Amino acid sequence: MEIELARTFLEIVSTGSFIRAAQRLNVAQTTVSARIRNLEQLLGRQLFVRNKGGASLTPAGEQFLRHAPTFVQLWQRTRQQVAVPAGRRAVLTVGSEVTLAQPLLLNWVSWIRQSLPDIALRVHVDVPQDLINQVASGLVDVAIMYAPQHRPGLKIDLLMEEKLVLVTTDPEAERFEETNYVYMDWGPDFVLHHDMNFPDVTPDLSFDLGPLALSYVLASGGSGYFRMSAAEPHIAAGQLHLVPEMPQYSYPVYAVRSANADESVVAPALAGLRALSEGEIGA
Repeated sequence: MEIELARTFLEIVSTGSFIRAAQRLNVAQTTVSARIRNLEQLLGRQLFVRNKGGASLTPAGEQFLRHAPTFVQLWQRTRQQVAVPAGRRAVLTVGSEVTLAQPLLLNWVSWIRQSLPDIALRVHVDVPQDLINQVASGLVDVAIMYAPQHRPGLKIDLLMEEKLVLVTTDPEAERFEETNYVYMDWGPDFVLHHDMNFPDVTPDLSFDLGPLALSYVLASGGSGYFRMSAAEPHIAAGQLHLVPEMPQYSYPVYAVRSANADESVVAPALAGLRALSEGEIGA
């Protein structure tokens, strides 16, 4: 496969020599030379200049060097993810944004392990932009996300409607101005509606990670907009209080998958996720 050609190329670059590359790869020098000839034919460019001191890159070789490591790493990661362990019929890679990892993703993983024992599982947590790219490229089969980007080749299903609510640690606070407000950036839709409702508010402290912002408010006091499911346990414990007559904002949760995903594997896993999403999502 071409991956062996790329590996051989990188080994020559690392050692500076066809001979030393052959020793590291445990193959004959003629094999290394043949692989590079094949690679150069595929690319239509000469990659190395051989000399007494070893081998140096041509300008085309320098260009290929920018891409070869990513190519090899992607192949290694993909091979690891699709390799089916003994006793399993398939591998499923699931993921979520950081704020959805607990308990929804964790509960889903537990459910899959119990209900679909013939499925090997890979679990991945990442930032939204990288996560949607990984679903689009097939590295992740299904991801749980807020506000995913719509792209060709993706299927996006609504799982549940979350609410963003204004809560405070001060039980006496009744107005926005009294709450020592901490701003949490929940994305473009939230920013738009927040600015419409509070055009004169300029917070001096802001966060872009919900659990961190919530932990700060609980530890230091103040208020902020948080997911109702994350705030509810603290409201029940008397640590947080809903600020009355404040606007609430919709914050739906979606399942995103590739249109090319294996439905025989993805469909039963999604059925379990939908059932779980009918319950509560914690912090």
